[in-house]
Amino acid sequence: MKNDIHPKLNSVVFVDVSTGHKFLTKSTMKGSKTETIDGNEYQSVICDITSDSHPAFTGEKRFVDTAGRVEKFQTKFSRRR
Repeated sequence: MKNDIHPKLNSVVFVDVSTGHKFLTKSTMKGSKTETIDGNEYQSVICDITSDSHPAFTGEKRFVDTAGRVEKFQTKFSRRR
């Protein structure tokens, strides 16, 4: 294996914007800010969606309007006479 070609592994905290939940892990990503947790310094990476807030993981049901899709398609792409 060649030396100095692999990215450096950093201690990182991923922060979910919508819930504020923090995930401590190691990653090759670098954050723009640093955060101190339990006396250790972590680089902070901001995430829009994580497993803490994504509907597929939380079980949250979202209403999707499926009624009228065919009618919308037909009016959008129908030829006018």
